[in-house]
Amino acid sequence: MNTHPTNADPGSRATAAGEDATHPHEPPDPQGPSATAIKVEIVDSTAELSETDLGWLLRHVEAASVELGLRGELRVRIAGDREVSAAHEEFLEVPGTTDVLTFDMSDEDGLDCDILVCLDEAQRRAAELGHAPVRELLLYCVHGLLHCMGYDDHEPAEYERMHAREDEVLTAIGAGATFSAGGGGKPGVKA
Repeated sequence: MNTHPTNADPGSRATAAGEDATHPHEPPDPQGPSATAIKVEIVDSTAELSETDLGWLLRHVEAASVELGLRGELRVRIAGDREVSAAHEEFLEVPGTTDVLTFDMSDEDGLDCDILVCLDEAQRRAAELGHAPVRELLLYCVHGLLHCMGYDDHEPAEYERMHAREDEVLTAIGAGATFSAGGGGKPGVKA
């Protein structure tokens, strides 16, 4: 799909600023050529996340991308229910909000992906599960990346495989299993 929902209305951009006691688990510091093989940009159109949360999310999405062996570009746009609902209906003809929409324009040269994640949904789900919304947003980003790699979650066996891989990646980068820790729920829609 030839659309870039992350480019409009820049809002707050992620920086790799400061550590915070609320984010004790930092991803491993990637070494070698793959560390620069992925370019990640995160835009918070809601302007609700702190610079610390945005930095944490950026570092973990970069680490997840490296863990998955991805090369190329990823743009993540954090939006609210209204924007996500509009995109959900426009691109999938499904009314209502969702947690993540993936716009994969990748080719043989590498990853070229826009991911639209819903902060309102992350806040609701995180409150149910007792973890930070930024951790839920990270799960949504990893979910979108896996869609770009050909994973799907529409059939039971694929669903289990995809969500097990999410938790493997999240554990490997120091964030810890999030999907299985929450007892399920079906994040993600690929556009």
